[in-house]
Amino acid sequence: MTRAWTLPMLFVLPGALVAAALILRGDPGGAVVPLLASVLFAGMHSPLVFPRSIGAAEARRRSALDGRPVVYWRSGCRYCLRLRRRLGRAGRQLHWVDIWRDPAGAAVVRDANGGDETVPTVFVAGRPYVNPDPGWVREQLSRPA
Repeated sequence: MTRAWTLPMLFVLPGALVAAALILRGDPGGAVVPLLASVLFAGMHSPLVFPRSIGAAEARRRSALDGRPVVYWRSGCRYCLRLRRRLGRAGRQLHWVDIWRDPAGAAVVRDANGGDETVPTVFVAGRPYVNPDPGWVREQLSRPA
């Protein structure tokens, strides 16, 4: 679980250090900007932007029942962030598996990608698609199961 938060914390730390330095210099107003910017950037790369992750086994089970795609992702991945952002509200309908929180999910991704943990890997009807176009993924939601 801590691995998913490592990158966001690495974004917050420099912002906090710059803010502390500015406060010590007597510029508390100037400290707000770097601190807020680093917190915002960290939030964009954190698990908070993604719908709640579930385990790989549960995602496969749910997908088999409702026919919705399963997205394997990890925090800090700009392609995962791009997919999530471009899906908008439709992204909430997918089953999301954070490979840094679920070793079984990471194994599924490695198996689908020749040993690499390339994300986002989206499974539609049991077939993997690596870094698919967000529009295409959205279309998969409207297809009958």
